[in-house]
Amino acid sequence: MENKSPNSETQEKNNKAGIQKTYREYAPFLTLGFQMAAAVVVFFFLGDWLDNRYGIEPAGKLVGAAIGIIGGLIKFIKSVASITENEKRNQISSKDEH
Repeated sequence: MENKSPNSETQEKNNKAGIQKTYREYAPFLTLGFQMAAAVVVFFFLGDWLDNRYGIEPAGKLVGAAIGIIGGLIKFIKSVASITENEKRNQISSKDEH
């Protein structure tokens, strides 16, 4: 068995806390890429369905992909702006507390 010193245990706990804090800070940004990709894929396949149903190939796929890209970018930009604004508010409030 390996005996850990109290100092190494404290350091290990601090490292885990630091990693968890980093994940919490960056988690909203990590989901943005998935959201954008999902929007493009969903609208592309909706366009594919329209192509097959009405025989307008490839117009449905192109329009669907374009709508997905534009909608995904709008959502991406709004989300980043919101996250950034919240971080600024948190920094200001933490400065006011000290």
